[in-house]
Amino acid sequence: QVQLVESGGGLVQPGGSLRLSCVVSGGIFSIYTMGWYRQAPGKQRELVAVITWSRNTNYAESVKGRFTISRDNAKNTVYLQMNSLKPEDTAVYYCNAQYSVENYWGQGTQVTVSS
Repeated sequence: QVQLVESGGGLVQPGGSLRLSCVVSGGIFSIYTMGWYRQAPGKQRELVAVITWSRNTNYAESVKGRFTISRDNAKNTVYLQMNSLKPEDTAVYYCNAQYSVENYWGQGTQVTVSS
């Protein structure tokens, strides 16, 4: 059974930074396309960033230049480094793993950007 566990969320002031982590167990991490999504209250879940098995990356326009996704296959972990955070980045952030028909989600971690 594949499990994804996120960590690293919290409360941060505007302009601050956070690093989210997602550890994957029970699957072959290196083949997964890994993604970070977020869902703010009253809004649909949206893609934030994705990284493929070959480390190609893609970002939502709203986070380009501020967020960086990376992966460590030796640790079965994907990261999301978030800099220059804005109040509109406030959301629950979810980790996602995809390969073929396989699609897995973590439980989410809350990120709140507020002064």
